[in-house]
Amino acid sequence: MTKADIVAKISEKLGMEKGDVQATVESFMEEVKNSLESGDNVYLRGFGSFIIKTRAEKTGRNISKNTTIKIPAHNIPAFKPAKVFVEGVKTSVEVK
Repeated sequence: MTKADIVAKISEKLGMEKGDVQATVESFMEEVKNSLESGDNVYLRGFGSFIIKTRAEKTGRNISKNTTIKIPAHNIPAFKPAKVFVEGVKTSVEVK
């Protein structure tokens, strides 16, 4: 499902203009992004959390040049689904 599909479904469900829904979805994503960039996690009860994970420093290898490089510690954004959300997916989606 793409962002356009989400906008179309919400627009159809609520009877709103697609442009208004598009602006709302874009604003939501921008606020989540800004919050994570400023170091704050975003918690959405019943859905999940957008969190910042810290990756430890590690050693990587460049196989073609046969050298090792040091990859510094860094932060990455991550999504952790809520338990209710996980259980809903487990019970309603078949394993392929």
